[in-house]
Amino acid sequence: MPDAHTVEVEERDDRFVVTLDRPARRNAINAAMVAELHDACARIERDPKPLVLMGRGDDFAGGADIAELRDRRREDALAGINRSLFDRVASLPLPTVAAVSGRALGGGAELSYACDIRIATSTAVFGNPEPGLGILAAAGASYRLPALVGMSVAKQVLLGGLTLDAVAAREVGLVAEIADDHVAAAHRLIDRIVRQSSLALRLTKTILDAAGTHSWADDIAQAVLFETEDKQERMTAFLERKR
Repeated sequence: MPDAHTVEVEERDDRFVVTLDRPARRNAINAAMVAELHDACARIERDPKPLVLMGRGDDFAGGADIAELRDRRREDALAGINRSLFDRVASLPLPTVAAVSGRALGGGAELSYACDIRIATSTAVFGNPEPGLGILAAAGASYRLPALVGMSVAKQVLLGGLTLDAVAAREVGLVAEIADDHVAAAHRLIDRIVRQSSLALRLTKTILDAAGTHSWADDIAQAVLFETEDKQERMTAFLERKR
């Protein structure tokens, strides 16, 4: 019997909270979850707010649903089913925070890589065991993981089968913080984020994610921000506090 739902979306005044909701399957990413995550992305794109992404139960996401994955063929691979979703998550307008406990493996790891920041519990483990299943990590790991941890560590994970526990992930920069309550820590981070200018954050994320050197784009983005009332109000308030 198919899952009644695989994703829970909560919209608050200043953020979205999206929960992967297949705890009995370690939140394995199946076709239904992909579709529901696309729906969640559409909601966030229509009304941009920061995002906390988490898994229900002990695990963030134990990987793709292997029963479904086994039946996929060439046309499915060329469609980039998971890759296109994770690219969409990575392109969400405002900062995204993955709150990771337990397993973040395979597609689950790649989904966490697509988020801007990762916060983990001490139980978290990241890895990409896809070659052991006769496939490769083709949903973003080949280009996101080297950018996050460097090519050497990425090759150890993707070629050598290395898994990173929470401490190792923090040491290589994949995880920003290890917390007993990873969800509360993620919300504290979002609390800091939402005190900043939404437009400044949005343009900063766009600039950071742009390929290559782009000083001209930085200048144009700054020119846009220099003309906003928000900039004037924030700087005036800063100067008045300094008096």
